[in-house]
Amino acid sequence: MVPESPHYVRPLTGFLTNMQIGPYSLPNNVIAAPMAGVSDKPFRQVCRQNGAGMVVSEMVTSNVELAHTTKTRFRLDHHDEPDVRVIQIVGTDPKQLAQAAQFNVDNGAQIIDINMGCPAKKVCKQAAGSALLANEPLVEQILESVVRAVDVPVTVKIRTGSDPLNRNGVAIAQIAQACGVSAITVHGRTRQCKFVGEVEYNTISEIKKAVSIPVIANGDICTPEQAKFVLDTTSADAVMIGRAAQGKPWLFAQIVSYLESGSIEEALPVSQKRVVILDHIASIHLFYGERLGIKFARKHIKWYLQHWDWTVPNDLRLTISTTESCSEQLQLLELVLSDSFNNDSISEAA
Repeated sequence: MVPESPHYVRPLTGFLTNMQIGPYSLPNNVIAAPMAGVSDKPFRQVCRQNGAGMVVSEMVTSNVELAHTTKTRFRLDHHDEPDVRVIQIVGTDPKQLAQAAQFNVDNGAQIIDINMGCPAKKVCKQAAGSALLANEPLVEQILESVVRAVDVPVTVKIRTGSDPLNRNGVAIAQIAQACGVSAITVHGRTRQCKFVGEVEYNTISEIKKAVSIPVIANGDICTPEQAKFVLDTTSADAVMIGRAAQGKPWLFAQIVSYLESGSIEEALPVSQKRVVILDHIASIHLFYGERLGIKFARKHIKWYLQHWDWTVPNDLRLTISTTESCSEQLQLLELVLSDSFNNDSISEAA
């Protein structure tokens, strides 16, 4: 029996819940992770369209003086996006982070997420991201400052600690709750471990037991079965999907279906996958324009083709990735995803 609390939401069916963050009731508890260089507006859109209950922006700098730069302008663009709009900010200075939070709320953010989980060297060299976990007093100052600065929910994404000998995720989570943070996401590895080794679901479970605010579990959740296992093992309120959705945004809908019914949904038909992919790439071209659109689309095309239903020859992959024309890139992609291309390939092989 789960005790009633302001943060507990009774399951709809099985492990699927309408998770609550502040005043916002999410349609489900399967969330798209913030990924630098990936979670832009077109990617957030395709994740949301394919079942994600909430999507989080890629991290943006806390230095509002850089808001005019091309990179930051694209990252801050959430015009016409539906509720709930979540912006993740990164930095080390409490005052600057508070200013960034207010700036983003003034520009439409409905939830502010603070990055204390990124293990990337260039972020940690600035003592930001997961490097903050080694400085609990500064973590407290940052969270207090940001929560005071805005009237929207503030969430935080962390890891289990700095390294295997210094796992302080429970202490950080308790600090976050005491500061008024509305939810906490935990990637189940330390800063030192980056993305290598087993995920510490037991540590996420300990964090969940230590606080009453919602806890979101993250790390190596690649299948519907794994999502259910993690929710069951950790008692977390939600799961966050990151790298597993690259090239497979329909994974969100498959997880939602499994958590609701307990049965594995059949793989999305090729015809529907094709529409998802082509629409996503076209939206990247439209969002970034000709020069940047081609560049940003390449990695997504690579991921899509890695998971595609039939093999695409390396020479065609190379042509798609090196073309300098958005229209040609989309036409070539449409060709290799077509049923006729697959049939021709089968005929040639025979």
